[in-house]
Amino acid sequence: MKSSKNAENINFQKIIAIIGVLLFVAKIIAWKLTDSDSVFSDAMESIVNIISAFMGLYSLYLAAKPKDEDHPYGHGKVEFVTSGIEGSLIIIAGIMIIYEGTNSLLTGKIISKINWGILIIAATAIINYILGYISIKKGKKVNSVVLIASGKHLQSDTLTTFGVVISLIIVYFTGIYWIDSVVALLFGGYIIFVGYKIVRKALSGIMDEQDPELLDNIIKLLEENRRTEWIDIHNMKIQQFGSSLHIDAHITLPYYYSLREAHNEMENVIMLLAKNTSRTVEFNFHMDDCKTISCPVCQIMDCPVRKQPFVKRVEWTAENVTRIEKHTID
Repeated sequence: MKSSKNAENINFQKIIAIIGVLLFVAKIIAWKLTDSDSVFSDAMESIVNIISAFMGLYSLYLAAKPKDEDHPYGHGKVEFVTSGIEGSLIIIAGIMIIYEGTNSLLTGKIISKINWGILIIAATAIINYILGYISIKKGKKVNSVVLIASGKHLQSDTLTTFGVVISLIIVYFTGIYWIDSVVALLFGGYIIFVGYKIVRKALSGIMDEQDPELLDNIIKLLEENRRTEWIDIHNMKIQQFGSSLHIDAHITLPYYYSLREAHNEMENVIMLLAKNTSRTVEFNFHMDDCKTISCPVCQIMDCPVRKQPFVKRVEWTAENVTRIEKHTID
């Protein structure tokens, strides 16, 4: 099932790459017809789309490879690397658009055959947006950073392309050529911001930055289904490797449990998490034996070795589940 999803993702990325080349050719034709600097800058941005699409294709190929001796956690992290490069390319494209727009303002270039430019560029914008929407939807479904980044890139390109279309329409009816350049400058700034957000997300994945929403969802699931035998869960860490997760945690269990009993309870926690996520999850749970300090929060009322009375049930939160120490009464 996993390999078929990877193959499906790779095939879809191939479609993005091929369509990217065709749209680039269409924009070059529109530029040749109109001699518009804004259309030229939009065509140059399409080069970034093509490079990003092929980089995304390569990263999906690597991410689909199984673990090996050199990569014991798999190759999923490559998605963050390529997404970061893609975001950087988007920023460069934004700078190019601002440069071209500024140049147009200074030179006052006159645009020709605007009607053809409007038709061709509008068509490429519509195709880009639809493809971007499908890519983001598919990426969220399979938790693929590459497909989501590609989709956002395509949609940001759509907005800038529509900006070019709007400016061409205004110029067509008014003959005020500098409007085209001003609109290009505005959208150039916008896609720089989009590129920054993609780079920021990629860096957070590379640096294993904590995902608060993901952590909260997992802890909420554990809190709602916790058993009295699970005295606490602490020192939890979550890493993302492409669409896969790696969860480390310590679980405190009664010290008098046999190895089999303790292992069964740990398996109950793992099965709970595995059954309630659509992502591939790898677990590394460590079993801790309870200490006297655990008695006030331990809910096993008929515990045969209790040293201190039960005080209260500690609700599991992101703050205490990620702490290194066992849970105690503050």
